[in-house]
Amino acid sequence: MNPSFTTRPEIRGTYGVVSSTHWLASQVAMSVLERGGNAYDAAVAGGFVLQIVEPHLNGPGGEVPILIWSEREKRMRALCGQGPAPALATPAYFRELGVDLVPGIGLLPATVPGAFGAWLTLLRDYGTWELADVLRPAIDYARDGFPLVPRISQAILAVQALFRDEWKSSGEVWLPGGRVPAPDALFRTPAIAATYTRILDEAHAASTDRRGRIDAALDVWYRGFVADAIDSFYTNEAALDTTGQRNRGLLRKSDLADWRATYDEPLTTQYGRYTVAKCGVWSQGPVHLQQLALLRHLDVDKLDPLSPQFVHRVAEAAKLAFADRTAWYGDPDHAQVPLAALLSDDYARARAACIGERASAALQPGSPEGLSPRLPDLDAAIRTLAASDTRYGVGEPTFAALPPVDEWASRELFVGDTCQIDVIDRDGNMVAATPSGGWLSSSPVVPALGFSLTTRLQMTWLDDGVPGQLQPGKRPCTTLSPGLALRDGQPYMAFGTPGGDQQDQWTVAFFLRHAMGMNLQAAIDAPSWHIDHFPGSFWPRALTLNRLTVESRMPAATLDALRAAGHDVKVGPDWSEGRISACTREPAAGGRLLLRAAANPRGMQGYAVGR
Repeated sequence: MNPSFTTRPEIRGTYGVVSSTHWLASQVAMSVLERGGNAYDAAVAGGFVLQIVEPHLNGPGGEVPILIWSEREKRMRALCGQGPAPALATPAYFRELGVDLVPGIGLLPATVPGAFGAWLTLLRDYGTWELADVLRPAIDYARDGFPLVPRISQAILAVQALFRDEWKSSGEVWLPGGRVPAPDALFRTPAIAATYTRILDEAHAASTDRRGRIDAALDVWYRGFVADAIDSFYTNEAALDTTGQRNRGLLRKSDLADWRATYDEPLTTQYGRYTVAKCGVWSQGPVHLQQLALLRHLDVDKLDPLSPQFVHRVAEAAKLAFADRTAWYGDPDHAQVPLAALLSDDYARARAACIGERASAALQPGSPEGLSPRLPDLDAAIRTLAASDTRYGVGEPTFAALPPVDEWASRELFVGDTCQIDVIDRDGNMVAATPSGGWLSSSPVVPALGFSLTTRLQMTWLDDGVPGQLQPGKRPCTTLSPGLALRDGQPYMAFGTPGGDQQDQWTVAFFLRHAMGMNLQAAIDAPSWHIDHFPGSFWPRALTLNRLTVESRMPAATLDALRAAGHDVKVGPDWSEGRISACTREPAAGGRLLLRAAANPRGMQGYAVGR
């Protein structure tokens, strides 16, 4: 493949740039920049639009981690919008249900929905616009209609029986007239519009200034009528889940009332002239940094990015980093994580020495500081699947095989993703955010609110003594992983992708390709891959080893050489690996900034805009 090939131009400008996983969110965010808003205002407006137009991938009841560069403060910050486990959620409770894993759908796996809190905290502390103005596009799309991308229709089709027979509050929203909506039709979610409108009305009644109105809206969500509706539904209703039983939820108003979105310092590592930043070890972000630390010692920058040697070394580094994720990662407020050792250069050099010419077929966590790794019960998935109801899908967000209903229905297994939005404004402020959770198939719609809640608790373990064990008030170690990068010490790039366990694989390959000289769009478009060599983060946490899934556009000689090196190579469709969005900034003449943006062409949905 020609490394200069691109499916579309790399966007360039000086006024502002946006890239996201949906063209409507990109354009809404750009419209905010055009009307004088900053990057934070734009990201919040785009983030709320993503909740409406990508409901199969995220929703108002989800979560979002956010990374920012503040030009005023000259620093990066991480904002945690990942809510914790409810007070009632304990390993003992789930063991009494007779399960080895937290279910993947239903009411049981809910955590505190953190997206609303994180977006409003960002708007309050760094934005300039009123909450009513940034929410207006989302409210308008929910009330007046938005075009359904085909995958939304496919998602509803896959779970229509569940909605009709069991989750009837979801059926009322997603099966209007009892029918699966057709692709490209305008679709309305007026109950969400009404919820957001009521929040604004109550917030305006409570305060006469911008910051006070935002704080009042937070209070309405986490301690007012939104929390009341969630408490009532999760306390009194029972919903079918993958246990095959109907279970009530554990989330209560007190869990929401006690939570706040919080800032912390991003974690960083150096790779050549770049300083790459990720969220803390409450996310999987450090696996990106661990991979780059290993790859510093493997000379990948001297290799052709389509060569078997390049793919092999990157894939093997991912195996080691993700093995460490399984053994060592957890909420640092509740678990002892040897993070400094995991990110140290000495540890990276020793781990890199484990990589040879053959593919590893073993899960090999390391021993930072000489500690012995503790793995969860990796056979739990086998027992769980044998006793579970998987008719309506598994994981985040995965749907059952689709029936042959009409010309737009496919028999293939449909796997959803998450969302991404990146923004840089003309002053150089930067935002990278990865919203997810609360997708339409995750849990029953809360009738009084019109949306579902996150099921992120499925990413915890019940095993004693492991860092990722379920614990009340503890955050699950989310896969959501936005990124920022400095170049030569100066703020440079905001980037990220949907994809669950693939996020910090696709973005590593993308980053390396860009650092080697490809422009943003070419680095996104290039043939990519991912490994499966760890227990999955989502129910049923199945363990796969030594699987390397590669786009069929990869040169045949590369595929043959990878097989010869011992990789279990699975060839995927031409355009199937990656959902990356990215924006950059760099100094230009006259003291201005040259801004660039690019977006994923796969799925024909992501778009970059700017001028």
